[in-house]
Amino acid sequence: MAIEQRGVDTIPEAERTSGPRDLVSILLGSNLCLGVIVFGWLPVSFGLGLWASVTSVVTGTLVGVALTAPLALVSLRTATNLSTSSGAFFGVRGRLVGSVVGLLLSLGYTALTVWIGGDVMVGTLERLIGLPTGDATHAAVYALLAVLTVAAAVYGYRLLLRLSQGLAVGMTLLLALGLFAYAGDFTTAAVPDTPYLLGSFWPTWLLSAVAAGLSGPVAFITLLGDYTRYVSPERHSQKTVWGATCLGLVVGLLVPQLFGTVTALAARGGLDYAGPLVAASPAWYLVPLLLAATAGSVGNAGLMLYSMGLDLDAILPRATRARATLVVAAVATGFVFLGHFASDAQTAMTSFVLLLTAIGTPWAVITLIGHRRCRGAYDAEALQVYNRRSRGGVYWFSAGWHPRATASWAIGAAVGLAGVSTPLYEGPLLALTGGIDASFVLSGVVGGVLYAVLTPAGSAARETTAADAKAPGTVTAPGALVD
Repeated sequence: MAIEQRGVDTIPEAERTSGPRDLVSILLGSNLCLGVIVFGWLPVSFGLGLWASVTSVVTGTLVGVALTAPLALVSLRTATNLSTSSGAFFGVRGRLVGSVVGLLLSLGYTALTVWIGGDVMVGTLERLIGLPTGDATHAAVYALLAVLTVAAAVYGYRLLLRLSQGLAVGMTLLLALGLFAYAGDFTTAAVPDTPYLLGSFWPTWLLSAVAAGLSGPVAFITLLGDYTRYVSPERHSQKTVWGATCLGLVVGLLVPQLFGTVTALAARGGLDYAGPLVAASPAWYLVPLLLAATAGSVGNAGLMLYSMGLDLDAILPRATRARATLVVAAVATGFVFLGHFASDAQTAMTSFVLLLTAIGTPWAVITLIGHRRCRGAYDAEALQVYNRRSRGGVYWFSAGWHPRATASWAIGAAVGLAGVSTPLYEGPLLALTGGIDASFVLSGVVGGVLYAVLTPAGSAARETTAADAKAPGTVTAPGALVD
């Protein structure tokens, strides 16, 4: 249980002692928290009833898992995190695209988890002991959660795994108890005075499928490798790891999200979730609710913060993982205060997940295409060139970047952003899609097709110039299968 010393370097085979069960535990235990539960409230806040909410969340989640789960196999082969692994396709410097995408995703979800968890903690403590609910109280609770989260993240993977294993059991029991607690007030009808957010049923349903369902798995597009890099491909097959990833994501996301939908309808939480949830709770469930808000938030935010530390470590190789984690923790805490004092939950959540989904989807599609082409064969040493402040290798391409792959991602992301519909921004392409947000489809298809057309299979290795290959400090890896 010592502090983890590994950053984004290659994990030696002797240390790759985790297995598929650990993968399921970490995906289940870390997601049973209010930061994920609140996504089940989103469709209710959009004006949907029970069955429309459930079908939209389930559909979006299954589509997202189909896209995201195969990414777990990349780090199974490279023994490093996903953003570093993407250097095989974007270049050893171009992999910074994945690091920035991962950093933004984890930053937003960490802030959201601490924000919602802190609000529920304040509400339950007010009812239990009469704690004042002013800004100072919120600030103190947010700070407490941040400190606990930092401690878990700095210790690293082993502590987070043990914490997730405990949460998988404890939070399941607390949520089951919660269904019983709110059963008396439950209704399948939409919350009164909550009209369809987009004016009619199907556009609102599709928005819910993306914002509440698809966004859950997409949040893991850069995170899955943080866990599978500790799984040995010599002892566990790709099929088993893929199956464990699918199971962990489906169960780990749908259980808390559907709990959020049921409790939001029971609490009549149309405009807010935390306040009505606490107000509708019977007195006997307040202590379990407080435990769920505290432990669940630390478990989920800890994993997100851990991933942020790795991504910042990848961007700034001179920084240690622990120091990088402290820096991003301070930034994430700042976003929590910004969210509480300057925005409402529905607007902030919806805008954040839609924008980041549009940006992240083409990166994931390009990475999957590249992985398929190379058939899982990577040069682990060449992937670490940037981290070692060296040059050359089969993934050097053009000054460390693969221009065509990077351009494919950038154009795909731009098209996605032009087709997004949020409470704060609407893209110009909505006129062509009938006002329906198809941003993730547009960004993924455009980015993937461009990459496939611009980089024919087997062409990437030829783009590494002879001059770069002979540069001082170069890393050579002849015969590696890339792109």
